[in-house]
Amino acid sequence: MDPVKPDYDGANVTNVVPALLGLRPSAALPVQVGEATTTVLLVLDGLGWDVAGSSRMPVVGAMLGGPVTTVVPSTTAAALTSITTGAAPARHGITGYRIRVDDSVLNAVRWQRADGRRAPDPVTTQRIEPFAGRPVPVVSKSGFRRSGFTAVHLRGGEYHGWPTTAVLVERVRALVAAGEPLVYAYYSGLDEVGHEYGIEGREFAAELAATDALVGSLLDVLPDSAALVVTADHGQVQVGPSGWRGLGAIDGLVDTYAGEGRFRHLHARRGAAAELHAAAREVAGDDAWVFTRDELFDDGWLGPDARGPARRGVGDVVLAARGAVGFLDPTYPQEAGLIGAHGSVTPAEMLVPLVTARGRA
Repeated sequence: MDPVKPDYDGANVTNVVPALLGLRPSAALPVQVGEATTTVLLVLDGLGWDVAGSSRMPVVGAMLGGPVTTVVPSTTAAALTSITTGAAPARHGITGYRIRVDDSVLNAVRWQRADGRRAPDPVTTQRIEPFAGRPVPVVSKSGFRRSGFTAVHLRGGEYHGWPTTAVLVERVRALVAAGEPLVYAYYSGLDEVGHEYGIEGREFAAELAATDALVGSLLDVLPDSAALVVTADHGQVQVGPSGWRGLGAIDGLVDTYAGEGRFRHLHARRGAAAELHAAAREVAGDDAWVFTRDELFDDGWLGPDARGPARRGVGDVVLAARGAVGFLDPTYPQEAGLIGAHGSVTPAEMLVPLVTARGRA
């Protein structure tokens, strides 16, 4: 299997919002989007193209479009920020689920430091204005409204919370009826079910059906003049419980663990970066692509125009999992409870849908 490198200049999630705002061309968007008077962008967390393009999602599968690449790492915090800002992780600096900030580790989704100290200001940490500073209305879970990560990637627009998917559909319908030219909506069910139950069981199959029905319900309430665009932040692979790998053999060379199991950041002890890289290749080379920080940035995996904070937040060495494995962080053992996971550069994680259909109300 070859790794999938993001096409930041072309068919990539970073170009969707700028294209919808008329700021950047995107050949990946079907022409019918440009002909619509209003557009709803629905981001389905955890929906890989291998699933979206299959018979298990007939509504999504019938929409026009195809696969595009997400960002590296293929994880929620990095990708959602890239979708709403139109910038790659190398520029916005949200480079993983857990990021080393100064002398501690920040959980980017919960926006909490591991040591309990006050988290940094979201606005000064990620300075790029979402939606190019335009007040795009956001339809997302009610409980996410005041989170630090929401301030990172969704600030500026009016927040319309939903407690159930029926309310999500009604919120979107009302905003389109009120004449909003662009509405952003987010649903996290597939990601949550995949993490807890895996992607091979009945629970995930049931959630796929429910998510497909959600897309159908949105199409049913939108007029023909509206386009529904569906994309995702990443796909998923099955890891747990047998696929988690310890890194005890190289622990003495690691100062800080960060990232996530399938894109594990290893920050070396002072002066040990080269030794850590060699040891990591010996210990994990059969199960991972082993990158140095310079390789990731110089070869453009995280995008062009790297900011200083982005470089500092990435490990001296990064393990990008090849197969159905994850690499344990001894300081964050609860991660080993995940069944489904993501973050690496495999096709299942990197290829996501960018599809559209007109409303049928």
